[in-house]
Amino acid sequence: MIASTSPHRSGPAIAGPGRSRSADRWSAVSQAAGLQASPRSTLVAPATPGRLAVGDTADRQSALRFLTALLFLFSIAFTARAHDPGLSSLIVELNGTNIDATMTLASGDADRMKPAIESNRALELRLDGQTIHPARVRSTRDENLTSTFQFTFAAGSFTNLALRSRCLEQLPPGHRQFLSIQSPEGKTLTEKLLSERDDSAEVQIAGTPAGPENRATKHSFSNFLVMGVKHIWTGYDHLLFLFGLLIVTRNFLSAAQIITCFTLAHSLTLAAATLSPVELLPSRIVEPLIAASIVYVGLENIFRGGDPRGRWKLTFAFGLIHGLGFASALRELGVGANGGGIAVPLVSFNLGVELGQITIAAIALPLIWKLRANPSFTRRWAPACSALVALLGGFWLVQRLWF
Repeated sequence: MIASTSPHRSGPAIAGPGRSRSADRWSAVSQAAGLQASPRSTLVAPATPGRLAVGDTADRQSALRFLTALLFLFSIAFTARAHDPGLSSLIVELNGTNIDATMTLASGDADRMKPAIESNRALELRLDGQTIHPARVRSTRDENLTSTFQFTFAAGSFTNLALRSRCLEQLPPGHRQFLSIQSPEGKTLTEKLLSERDDSAEVQIAGTPAGPENRATKHSFSNFLVMGVKHIWTGYDHLLFLFGLLIVTRNFLSAAQIITCFTLAHSLTLAAATLSPVELLPSRIVEPLIAASIVYVGLENIFRGGDPRGRWKLTFAFGLIHGLGFASALRELGVGANGGGIAVPLVSFNLGVELGQITIAAIALPLIWKLRANPSFTRRWAPACSALVALLGGFWLVQRLWF
């Protein structure tokens, strides 16, 4: 018997003996992207004249609006790096008659501030109101393209130290610099997140009571909390990975399982990498692996379809890698270096990441579930979104491996 091919028949084609599910899903992706014509998509015989056609148009318009917004947001990823590049650290150690300041930042940022360093305008120190200049400045660059500047100041006895990081004027807007001032005994006197608008700090050396240190700890907690939220909101690769996982979820339980596994995994490696005295994996390996995880999730959504079984295991495994990416942000800020405090920055930064992640999921999931209630979205637009996820992940993978 020959199957009927009436143009009035609606709904998705049924895979025959010579056609695989994967081919059907690729066909759905192509039709959603406008690369293939689908005669059944334009000829629909409604049971009641006009009603189903209007409903189909409304569903299509809703999906198109969703994809338009998605493309607009992800288009930013092609013109922006996956991580916020505006991070650096400044560790100031009081060593008796000398003050040693170590500034660590990306090599691109270091090139911008060379004129300020050569003219002794990068770092301004005042001891009891008297400005002092560095007696010696040394610079090094490691294999990860990170530059380090070491300033040595000659200092006698003093009771008040005021510091201003003037190099922030030469760096891109939004650049943040983590400052830690430490006593000769290695005790942290103050910590602060500097910016172009707030580029100075002051500390009382003699007879410093416990109160100011507690205030510095509270200030540091709020700074790193906000920084964690901003890091996940501007970490387009982490967001894309999370979107690829959530686009195929069908209910709250599956979404909660994925988010929980991702949170546990990246929290473990974030803590391990930050507390470890050595770098667990260099960023030149971690960053391509993060991009590869995005490609894998996008392709798995297309070839396996629906809500793949065992997705939580995959989420946990890739979450371990993403945690190493989060840890690189704290390492770039010098957290834990030279005996600096670790607990407060680690806890508050991780909490900020979770708050940012939950906020995004709370906004995106209701919209995703509403769209998945329409068969046309599940059949066409969900595979198209997954293809977009895989393409963007592939773009970052190529960029991080060869550029």
